Amino acid sequence: MAFAVHINMEHCTGCNNCVVACPVDALELHTVDPVTKDKIYRVKDGKSIVLDFKAELCAGCGVCVEACPHDVIRLAGPWNAGMAKVQ
Repeated sequence: MAFAVHINMEHCTGCNNCVVACPVDALELHTVDPVTKDKIYRVKDGKSIVLDFKAELCAGCGVCVEACPHDVIRLAGPWNAGMAKVQ
């Protein structure tokens, strides 16, 4: 089953709570240098601000949504057509 995580990166602080909470390692804070393919961590105020999501690993459990202290993550899946917050 395919799920999608939508993150409002304008309000994401890069706290890493969602990454740590994810039981299937579907989230990672980093970006990739397009020339070398090396991971490069973009940092703002000492925290990573680029969040990568691996949809093929996502179980749709919503743990990342609950772990976010800033309410910027939404989980979308086959049960809805838009972005719904997991309660």
